[in-house]
Amino acid sequence: MNFGLLGLTFLSVNLDFFFILLFLLKRYSLRQVLLGYLLGVWLLLTLSFGIGKALAAFLPEWALGVLGVLPLWLAFRKDDDAAPTATAGGLWNVMTTYLSVCAGCNLAIFLPVLAGQSWSHFLIAMIFLGGLTLLVTLLVRAIGRIPAVTRVMTAHGERLMRICYVAVGLWVFWDSGLVTHLLALFL
Repeated sequence: MNFGLLGLTFLSVNLDFFFILLFLLKRYSLRQVLLGYLLGVWLLLTLSFGIGKALAAFLPEWALGVLGVLPLWLAFRKDDDAAPTATAGGLWNVMTTYLSVCAGCNLAIFLPVLAGQSWSHFLIAMIFLGGLTLLVTLLVRAIGRIPAVTRVMTAHGERLMRICYVAVGLWVFWDSGLVTHLLALFL
């Protein structure tokens, strides 16, 4: 098991999510964000390890672009939560956001990294990447506490988060090849 490759892979497929973590940490408790993020990471790793080859055989990459609907839904839905709550809603929103932003990349990138690994190596990878998830979440939380960042997040956080969700949803449509595939069908 190459931990350097595993760590680099984790950082590269999650870079776009780190910015979104700032918003999520302002909105939900650290526990909800950490658990939602961790569950999303572990779910995608398990899919990559367990059925990644089947997905590649049956679903082309462009089909995963449909996941772009999830961040768009989060951007435009009416949000009645005035403040973070202790319910599973925050955990679910964090996990859903993570899956919509990172599913395609994670499945595509971790499949070759985890292909052929034993169960013991897979479990070690899960523990290692769980630790990285914790570390990154705490680091992003610390960055979010910088006064200038706090001021911007307080004044414009909700609007910026919605803009970010729209951008992510549209990017997922484009990056997955869904847009190109649909254009080829209709042109």
